[in-house]
This record gives sequence, C-alpha cells and structure tokens, in this order.
Amino acid sequence: MLMGMGDVTLAGLRVLREVAERGTFTAAAHSLGYTQSAVSRQMAALEQATGARLFDRFPGGVRPTGAGRALLRHAVAALDALEAADRELRGVRDATGRVRLGYFPAAGAVLVADALSALRREGSRPRVTTREGSTPALVRALRSGTLDLALLTSRPPHRSPDTDDPPLHVEPLLETRLALAVAAGSRFAEHGTADVEDIAAQPWIAGPGSTDEPLLGVWPGLPGRPRVAHTARDWLTKLHLVAAGAGVTTASPALLPVIPRGVRFVDVTGVAEEVRRIDLVSLPGRLTAPAAALVNALRRRAADLAD
Repeated sequence: MLMGMGDVTLAGLRVLREVAERGTFTAAAHSLGYTQSAVSRQMAALEQATGARLFDRFPGGVRPTGAGRALLRHAVAALDALEAADRELRGVRDATGRVRLGYFPAAGAVLVADALSALRREGSRPRVTTREGSTPALVRALRSGTLDLALLTSRPPHRSPDTDDPPLHVEPLLETRLALAVAAGSRFAEHGTADVEDIAAQPWIAGPGSTDEPLLGVWPGLPGRPRVAHTARDWLTKLHLVAAGAGVTTASPALLPVIPRGVRFVDVTGVAEEVRRIDLVSLPGRLTAPAAALVNALRRRAADLAD
C-alpha cells in the first residue's frame, strides 16, 4: 500500500527526534521505554511515508541524512507546538522563557554555576535547565532541538564540532592552556614545573574522552603508554584523587577557583603548550531574550576568568 506524509504519526516524529539526539536506535529505545525493534519499525514507517532514507548507518550508530535533517526541523517545531498547546490547556505557565543549556563537564563548576548566580543577582530569571554531556551528545541535542545552547571545548585548529547544514554558530568565550594537577606535597609542586619525560611514568587519573583525546586527564602526546591508575569522568573527583596523592591529571587553570585543598597546578616543560578553547555553540538564528541574557552572563564570567 502506498504511503505519504499523511501517514506520519506523532509517535514516529518523537522517535525521529530521539534517534537523532541519542545517535543509536538502542539508546533511543532505552530513553523512550521502547524495544529496539519498535524503534526500527517506527523509522521504517517514516522512511516509507516520506519516500526518503532518513539516517545513514555506520559502525558507531546513525546520523541523519539531508532528508532526515529537514524532517527533523519540522518535527521539532510540530512537537514543540503540541507541547505548548498541552501546557496552555492545562493552565501551565508558558515555557517561552525557558533556556536549555548543555555543557562539557568542567564548565559546570567554573562557568555555568557563576553565570546562573549572576542572573539571579541581577533579577533576570530565565528558566534555565542544564545538562552535562560529551561534545557529540551535545551537538546531536542542538541539532535535534532539545538544547538551545552548548558550551563545548575545542583544540587547535578549532574546527566546527560538526559538518552538517546549516553550520553551527560558534562563539569563542575563553582560551586557556592545560596544566598538570599534582599533590601539594609532591616534588613537582615544590619545583613549580614538571618535565614531560618525568611525568610519563606517573600514575594517571583519567576518564574516557573523544576521538581527538581518547583519555581525558592524560597529557596529550605523552611518551610511552600511560599508566592509568584511576578512572573518573568528573573533574572534581579527579582533583580530589590528586589531593589524596593517588596520581596526577591534566586540568585547565580555569578550574583554580574550585580546586580542593592539597592540589597545585604546574606547567609541563619539554613539550609545546596545549591550548584549549571554550566555545558557546548554537544553531544559527536570533536568540530568544532569555537565551541572550544567559549568553551575556556566560560572556561576563568568561571575561572574569580571562583576567
């Protein structure tokens, strides 16, 4: 039987949005409480109704095609409109003042918390919701319309976080360099520097990273194979382990305001500086007034950290 756009269902659009954000059918099924086969059937029905392939499959998951991205934009608009109608009918205050912000782990402690505090002090009260995530997950959430803004970190040559259309708007907020976090009583803290050859054999505290940096917390380009003694995703956990003398880890000096007692940051010598940049990323287009207020607060906090 022939199908057309009239056969597209709300359930199918919700599945489309979830698959685009999660990056795999399995993750989307888990999030929605569906079986993977149910997600696959919904996607097959959508592709039959639209007459287009909506996702490209690759070993790590799926990525929307051009047709998939086009349908996703309309799906997000339609689902947002229905959710707004539901709130209105239930007498719930409109969510147009809501801003959804995603951020990489270290940004929560040094940028996000202080920016939200500044907004409260100024009497500006956009309803901000936040979530922590990896760069790929946050970019997918931006593209799928479930985030408005994202704080991402990049390294030279600072390419765009994805190559999809339309290009993402990337605003550099803060440039910093990596340092080595060591225990206050260590010989590195006493000297104030650490040679890259000397730190190669140290026990490292690291977490899973990205394609560019497979181990977050290990000095990039470290000679030899690092000895990872402890794994942790959270930066403050890593720093507390450093304070306990359990190992060393890389960190940005931007974390100085929140480091625990017993930790010192030292420069690594014998190797080129490792520069990192914090970027504020969004879809192209004019920001809402609440989002613009949050952006301004983040800019001011980044400027404070740069001083």
